[in-house]
Amino acid sequence: MSDPTRPLSSDPSLDAHGAHHPAAMSEGERRALEMVEAAETGGRKLSGWQQHLVTLIAVGWCLFQMYSAWNGTLVPTTLRAVHLAFAFALAFLVFPFRKTPGAPQTRVPWADWLLGAAATGSALYFVVEYATIAGNGGIRADVPLDLLAGSALVVLLLVTAWRTLGLAMPLISLAFILFAFMGAKGLIKGIQTPFHGGYTWPQLMGQLATNTEGIFGTALGVSAQIVFLFVLFGAVFDKMGAGDWFMRVAQGLLGSFRGGAAKASILSSALNGIISGSAVSNVVTGGNITIGTMIRTGYSREKAGAIEVASSSNGQLMPPVMGAAAFIMAQNLNIEYRSLILAAAIPAFLCYAALLVVSHIEALKLNLRGVPRNELPRVRQTLLEGWYYILPLGYLIGVLTANPEANPERIALYTILIMVVMMLVQEVFWSRKDGRTPLRGLMDGGRKLIEAFEAGARSMIGIAIATAAAGIIVGIVTITGLGFGLADVVEGVARLFTNEFIRIVVVLLMGQLIALILGMGLPTTANYILMSALIVPIIARIAGLDTSNPAQMLPVHMFVFYFGIMADSTPPVALAAFAAAAISGGDPVKTGVQAFQYELRTALLAYMMFFNPQLLLIANNRLGGLPLGEAIPMVIFAFIGLVAFSAATLRFLHRRTNLVQTLLLLVASFVLIIPTHILYNLGAMALIAIVYVWQRAGTQGPRTPLSAAA
Repeated sequence: MSDPTRPLSSDPSLDAHGAHHPAAMSEGERRALEMVEAAETGGRKLSGWQQHLVTLIAVGWCLFQMYSAWNGTLVPTTLRAVHLAFAFALAFLVFPFRKTPGAPQTRVPWADWLLGAAATGSALYFVVEYATIAGNGGIRADVPLDLLAGSALVVLLLVTAWRTLGLAMPLISLAFILFAFMGAKGLIKGIQTPFHGGYTWPQLMGQLATNTEGIFGTALGVSAQIVFLFVLFGAVFDKMGAGDWFMRVAQGLLGSFRGGAAKASILSSALNGIISGSAVSNVVTGGNITIGTMIRTGYSREKAGAIEVASSSNGQLMPPVMGAAAFIMAQNLNIEYRSLILAAAIPAFLCYAALLVVSHIEALKLNLRGVPRNELPRVRQTLLEGWYYILPLGYLIGVLTANPEANPERIALYTILIMVVMMLVQEVFWSRKDGRTPLRGLMDGGRKLIEAFEAGARSMIGIAIATAAAGIIVGIVTITGLGFGLADVVEGVARLFTNEFIRIVVVLLMGQLIALILGMGLPTTANYILMSALIVPIIARIAGLDTSNPAQMLPVHMFVFYFGIMADSTPPVALAAFAAAAISGGDPVKTGVQAFQYELRTALLAYMMFFNPQLLLIANNRLGGLPLGEAIPMVIFAFIGLVAFSAATLRFLHRRTNLVQTLLLLVASFVLIIPTHILYNLGAMALIAIVYVWQRAGTQGPRTPLSAAA
């Protein structure tokens, strides 16, 4: 067990157990923490009985979800409706309608009590009446109470999405609703569409509130059945102290190397990504230590923040907890989650390996050194202090990957129960060393568990609301045939090009642009759901893919998923960059621009996966068809391509590159996207070697610039 008398790091805002002392935080760290709370867990600072009510509802939600996983017999619509009801109840309690930075609300206004009760009641209404409504063929105009409940559900869901996710999601949903009303048979008869004849209010409410392709559809079902338990797993695991232990391990392993502060940040973000799927919270969790260390060792404030943003955003790519979108992807493809995380492992490794190269190039540019060894945690001692954190994580990953019959939610539940016992034992053990009685230690362990449960439930509010609101869009796309119409339009544009390869690239570029634009206002989960409903079928149609074959469709889904994640660091709306800038004291827009430059390697990797499915272990037209040993050459070539691309975008390899060298590196990286023939790959590597030898010959002047601006 960890020694509580030994500080976790040199960060003064952490106590011996890894807890944050608000009084010891810098102003920037405090602002970043408030930003995360306002965006992801609710910005109200309640006290007294109102805070106790929030805690009670949050813990009750966790216990309900654990019971449903243990029981396994709840009717899907019941589970989804209760899941949404809990999210409604908490959303109106902890998310204020108006967010005032630095002045959080300390009480719940009466209007929020009424709205919260109405929203919760509308969801619970469908728990009680869903079977009757379905038996009547849906919501009918002659049953006013059903129509009122369905209307309240849709309207209050849009209001809740506005509070928790921002304005983009409800506006997009509202646009789709208005589109469904257009037509001769619809509510808005004056505007005709070529896709459908229009729908009345009762017809649309029936589709959205009672159809399994509406609000209570697949996305919300995945949130309720699987995602909640994995988010709760991450919350409990982090509360145990695992996140801070990962940070210390990363610092000890990489901190002394050139640019070691950045490399430690990247490794710790990768490790934290295993248990957390939130980019913004990852920035604040790790950034309050790593960003300051990077600045002290020579990185500019913007570069330090950008490295943290890029590494934290990519945490959503790390199995087994890849964010809610990954679970929905597995459901869309009708594959085991085990198959998805195995396929995603190599691209995630490549993504972080390339980011380490990016940090090394920046260190070369700035002529930086590592952190002195005497200022870093000792690796051996750190590993001995927290080795037991590996046990629950090893159990989760091991069972999920080794057992094809494993039930993901049941395995997550068992892992949570294991950690509950471990946390209580840990606190009792620590109590013997810091003067507390064992009973006091047990009580402190119980308090931490309640805090972890509340944190997990509050983190799930936005996910539950996003998946429910996305159901509005998916439902309307389904009934209006909009997807087919968009496919015809995009296909018409693509057919302007005669070459099949160019047509596919054009469609991918259009999909990439749409994903980035949508991602500026939508969370990753909602972005992926919308892209999978609209863009994925179009790409599959243009590329001639078999939509019933997961092996052919997985690269397309991963493509839009990767660009959805890139949107977290895409200016001008990049909340992760604003959080990092609040800590670093740098300019948030410059931080976002720099982070986007670092993230360009993720864009190249997305294209690599699409054109080279072997990176996803796909071969012979099936998932897992390629043995890992046979994938190694492809991984090596892909990594070299990412290194060349990173060097080209940063204009630096051994020295600053000139225009010709940059173009040679870009050509080499683009050639390595598609494994057409070994000779082409060798030719690309020869181009990289030429640039490197050219630079080693010293024709480019000084090796390193003297300022961070270079």
